[in-house]
Amino acid sequence: MEIRILDARLNDWGLPKYQTEGSAALDLFACVEQTTLIQPQAPAVLISSGLALNFGDMGLAGLVLPRSGMGHKKGLVLGNTVGLIDPDYTGEIMISTWNRNPAGSDPITIQPGERIAQLLFVPVLRPDLTVVQEFSGATARAAGGFGSTGSV
Repeated sequence: MEIRILDARLNDWGLPKYQTEGSAALDLFACVEQTTLIQPQAPAVLISSGLALNFGDMGLAGLVLPRSGMGHKKGLVLGNTVGLIDPDYTGEIMISTWNRNPAGSDPITIQPGERIAQLLFVPVLRPDLTVVQEFSGATARAAGGFGSTGSV
């Protein structure tokens, strides 16, 4: 996979990397020019990751996810819940940030170079769809859902 550095500060901060041997995702940096405040319950704010990727494999996609500590401790989540990076997209990866805390709470402060999101690579399956009148091999769970199996 090829990576383009769009913000030269990544050369000093380091490329996105897996923080531990068992990390599933790369951390993404906030490539902001100055301290940025994310106001509670305000519209989501796009923040540059400073990089672009060329997947080189249409069987992969990227998922931009919130960092669990930032979401749990500070209330910083993604404005689009999960960002999908299609394998044919080669533009800059942007991070949609949103402060989920109640209105009137303090803003969340984001510093230049702070790790604010993570990028997970996943396989992509693209089955061919066939229109049918009835399913072959339907299961007992054909209808219901949303708690239909009970709560205990």
